[in-house]
Amino acid sequence: MNAHDLILNIAVNLGRMGRWVADGKTGRVKQFMTETEGFLDQLSKAEKSTRFEKTFRLFEKSFENLKKRKMDDNWAEEIFTWANILVHRAKLA
Repeated sequence: MNAHDLILNIAVNLGRMGRWVADGKTGRVKQFMTETEGFLDQLSKAEKSTRFEKTFRLFEKSFENLKKRKMDDNWAEEIFTWANILVHRAKLA
């Protein structure tokens, strides 16, 4: 997969996880966190533009923090925000 596709896959997963957490249904979140980590690993090795690099590094750091936090409405809101950012920034990759 190219960087653009990986970014969009991550954004879709973030949207799913955010919806589940907002609805109080966290059963599948761990599975999608693991899948998203795999996409991030692939993206870290993929060729991507320098214009996207800053966003990527910021997201990596934020995602690491999100994995450690309690999954509540604030968590879901941050996930939704990142999903939105990544969808719009995917064209820069």
